[in-house]
Amino acid sequence: MAYAGSFAGCGEGDVGNLTSLLTATGTSNDSAALVGQFICDRFDAVAGTLTAHNLAVDNTYLLFSTYLVFSMQIGFAMLCAGSVRAKNTMNIMLTNVLDAAAGGISFYLFGYGFAFGRSSNNNGFIGSNFFALHKMPNAENGFDYSFFLFQWAFAIATAGITSGSIAERTQFVAYLVYSSFLTGFVYPIVAHWLWSVDGWAGAAAPTNRLLGVGAIDFAGSGVVHMVGGIAGLWGALIEGPRIGRFSKNGSNGMDMRGHSASLVVLGSFLLWFGWYGFNPGSFVKILAPYDSFQGNWTGVGRTAVTTTLSGSAAALTTLFARRFFTGHWNVTDVCNGLLGGFAAITSGCAVVEPWAAIICGFVASWVLMGFNYVALKVKYDDPLEAFQLHGGCGAWGVFFTGLFAREKYVAEAYGPGRGHGLFMGGGGKLLAAQIIEIFVIIGWVSATMGPLFFLLKKFNLLRISAEDEMSGMDLTRHGGSAYNIEEPELRFNASGGNLTGNKKNTQPSEQVIPMA
Repeated sequence: MAYAGSFAGCGEGDVGNLTSLLTATGTSNDSAALVGQFICDRFDAVAGTLTAHNLAVDNTYLLFSTYLVFSMQIGFAMLCAGSVRAKNTMNIMLTNVLDAAAGGISFYLFGYGFAFGRSSNNNGFIGSNFFALHKMPNAENGFDYSFFLFQWAFAIATAGITSGSIAERTQFVAYLVYSSFLTGFVYPIVAHWLWSVDGWAGAAAPTNRLLGVGAIDFAGSGVVHMVGGIAGLWGALIEGPRIGRFSKNGSNGMDMRGHSASLVVLGSFLLWFGWYGFNPGSFVKILAPYDSFQGNWTGVGRTAVTTTLSGSAAALTTLFARRFFTGHWNVTDVCNGLLGGFAAITSGCAVVEPWAAIICGFVASWVLMGFNYVALKVKYDDPLEAFQLHGGCGAWGVFFTGLFAREKYVAEAYGPGRGHGLFMGGGGKLLAAQIIEIFVIIGWVSATMGPLFFLLKKFNLLRISAEDEMSGMDLTRHGGSAYNIEEPELRFNASGGNLTGNKKNTQPSEQVIPMA
C-alpha cells in the first residue's frame, strides 16, 4: 500500500528520504515506508529518553543547588547568634527559623505567583498565575517543583538579611509580619522585574528590555541583597538604636559587640559554602552546550571561581585596612568583608572574568568600611552591618556589572542582543540599566517596607520595652538563657566527710570539687 503523511519522530522530508534510499536498493514502496516509519519511531524513543535524562540531570542539579542555598540559613543563624549579645541568642536564632517557615507559606501562597506567574494577563510589573502552585508543574514554561523550591530559598535569604538589622530590640510579632510581607510581596515584585521573562527591567526578557538591553543581576546583588538590606535600613531607622549604643553627646556608648567570634566564623564559612549554590546554581540548567567542549557546566565552574576570588579579595583587603586603622587583626571584620565581597559579585558572577572579580571584592571592602564609618557618624545602629554589607555592597555589585560584563559570557548566560560592560567595549547602555535598577529597588523597597515598619511602630508592635531590652529577650520573651553555664558540683564537707549536691557554699570549711 502507498504511505503518506508524517510520522512520529521524523518530519515528512526525513521519512521521504529514508523511503527513497530503501527503494533504491530494490525494496518495494510499501515496505520502504514501513521500515522508514519503524526507524523514525526508534529515533523518537531515543530522543524522548535523552530528553528525560537531560531534565533529570538539570533538576537534580537545581535541587542540589537549592540545598546549598538553604544551608545558608544555618550560616545566617550562626552569624546572627555570634553577632548579638548572649542574652538575645535564642531570640535571633528563632527569628531565623521563622524567616524560613513563614516565608515558606507566604511564598507558596503568593510570592511565587507574583514573581514568575504567567497567564493571558502577563505584564512587566507583577506575575498573575501559579498562586499556591496552581497548575504546577507547567511544561509550557518549563517550571517544575524544583524551580519553586530554588526560588523559595532565595526569598527567605532576603528575609534573613533584614532580621540582622533590627536584632536585639524587635518584638517577635514584627518579625512574623515583615517576613511574610517581604517574601510574599515586596521581594517577588523585584524578582519579577529582573528575573521573569515578562519583567520590564531584566536581561531575561526576550523582547522589550530596559534600554534595549536589560539590567543584569544574575544571582541577586540587587534582587536579594539590596532588597533585604534596604528593608533592614528602614526597620533600624524607625526603631532607633539599641539602648546605650550611643551616648547623649553622640559618641559611642556601651560596647555591644557580638558574644561569640566562633559562631561568626562558623556562620561565615557556612554562608561561603552555600554561596556555591546561590551563584552557580542560578544557571538553573547545567546541560546546555556552547560548543564541543564548553557549556553551562563551564559557566557554572567560572561562576564559582569569580565568587571565590571576590570574597577572598574583600577579606584580605578588610584584614589589612582594619589593621591599619585599628592596630588589630580582627576576625569578625574580616568575615564581614568576606561576605561583602560575595554580596557584590552576586550580580555579575556569571558574566565577568576572574580578574575582574578581584577588583569587585577589593572595592566592596572599601564600600563596606565606608558605610560603617558613615553609620557611626549618623548614629545608625545595625548589629550585623546588614544594610552596609548587603545594601551597600549589593548596590556596588550591580554597578560593577555595568562596567565589567563581558559580551561572550552575557550571550552564553542570556542570549545575544544584550548589553555588556562599559570597560569591555559595550558602551553605556548596560551601565545605565544597572543604575536604573539600583534606584528602582531603593524606591520600591522604601515605598513598601518603610510604611510597614512605621505602622508596626504606630501600633506598638515593633520595639520591645526598655525593661525587656535591658534584661535580654531570652529571659523575658523566650523562657531562659541560650546557655546553661551552671554545672552541678560535688562538695566535700570537712567536718562530716559527706559529698552533697548543694550548690550553695554555706560552710566556710567546704571545699568545692567540680564534677568531671
